[in-house]
Amino acid sequence: MDFIKYLDGGFSVIENLEVSGAREGKFGVTIIVSRNSTASAVFTSNKVVAAPVKYTKNAIKNGLISAVFVNSGNANCFTGEQGLKDCETLVELLSRDLKIPKDEIAISSTGVIGREMPIDIISKVAYESISNLGSEPENSLAAARAIMTTDTFPKECALEVTLTTGETVKLAGITKGSGMIAPNMGTMLSYIVSDAVIPANEINKALKKAADVSFNMIVVDGDESTNDTCLMMANGASGIDVVKDGKIDPNFQEALNCLCIDLAKKMARDGEGATKFIEANVYGARNLEDARLAAKSIISSSLFKSAVFGGDPNWGRIVSAIGYSGCDLNPDIVTISIADDEDDVDLVRKGEILAFEDTPYLERAEKIMQSKNVTVNIDMDLGDGCATAWGCDLTYDYVKINAEYTT
Repeated sequence: MDFIKYLDGGFSVIENLEVSGAREGKFGVTIIVSRNSTASAVFTSNKVVAAPVKYTKNAIKNGLISAVFVNSGNANCFTGEQGLKDCETLVELLSRDLKIPKDEIAISSTGVIGREMPIDIISKVAYESISNLGSEPENSLAAARAIMTTDTFPKECALEVTLTTGETVKLAGITKGSGMIAPNMGTMLSYIVSDAVIPANEINKALKKAADVSFNMIVVDGDESTNDTCLMMANGASGIDVVKDGKIDPNFQEALNCLCIDLAKKMARDGEGATKFIEANVYGARNLEDARLAAKSIISSSLFKSAVFGGDPNWGRIVSAIGYSGCDLNPDIVTISIADDEDDVDLVRKGEILAFEDTPYLERAEKIMQSKNVTVNIDMDLGDGCATAWGCDLTYDYVKINAEYTT
C-alpha cells in the first residue's frame, strides 16, 4: 500500500501532543496530553470490570478527551468503591497540575487484580511523569516503557497516510500486552492519536473495525483481562477532515487497521515466555465469521501452540482445532499448509493427505516447525471468507511466569 508510510519516533510525529513515562520499581505512570481531542474507545467484554474501565467509559461519553493517565503495577480491579475513589484521586492530580477539566481525563491501569492501589507510590511517580512531559521520540519511548508489566520490549508505531484526496495525516500509537491475551478485545492497553479532524462517532466506527482485524485476532493464552482498553484521540492539528460525505476516507481506515495490526503483532510476538511467532491465515471459508473462528481456534489451541514450541509438525492438531471451532468444514476438500520465511509445504491438499511419516512433505514440515516464525495457511474451498490471527508458542517459561506472578 503505497499510500501508507511508516515513521520513526512514535507519538513524536503528532503535533500538539505531549507524552511521558516514569517508573519506580514495578510501578509506572504514563501520561498522554492531547488537548481538546475528539475520542472514543473499545473495552474488555469481561463481566469483571476494573475501576478505571468504569471511570473511562463514563468520561468518554461526551466524546472529548484531553489527557490520559495510565499506571502499571496494579490493575485497580475488584477493589470496590475505593477503586473508583482512587481513580478520582489520580484524575484530580492530573487535572490540577495540567489545568484540564476532570471530565476530559481518561484513566487506565494494568497489573495485579484484587489489590488496593498504592496511591502514595503511584502519585509520586505521576508527579515525576508530569515533569517529564515532552514531544520528542524519547518521550514516546518512555511512555511505552512505563506501561509495561511482563512485556519484554516497548511497543509503538507511527505512520503517515495519503488520503484519497491527496492530503496527508498522521497516526501514532503505543500498546502494552504480553499475557492474558485473548480474542474479544485482546488483553491490552493501547492508545492511538491522530492529527486528523474526526468526529467522535466516526472514531468509534473506525476503531471498532480496526480492532476486529487486529486486537481481536491475537491470542497468547486464551485468558481475557478485566482492564482491556483501546482509546483513540484525534486532535485536529493537521486541520484535515478525514470524513467526506459522511464516510471515513478508506485510506485512513486502512492506515488505522495497519497501525493496530502492527501493535497487535508486537504483542503476540512478546507473549509471555514466547520463543516463536505464529500466524494463521484462513481462506475460502463460508463467510468472514467462519474464517475468524477457524483462524482464532488454531492460534488458541494449547496443543498446537505446544507443538510449535517443540518443533513438532503434528498437523492433526491444526485439523482438530478447525473442526471444533464451529465453522463449516468439509475435510474432503480442505488444504492445509505450513510455512516459514524460507519454505512452504502442503500437508493436506484438497483433502488428500500428503504428510505421512517418512515423506518429503513431513521432512520439510519438521524443518519449518523449527523456525522462529511459523505460518499456517488453510484453504477451506467453501466461499470467499478470509481472516488472519496471530499468536505465539506455549512454553515452560509461560507457566513459570504465571506461577510466580504475585510472589
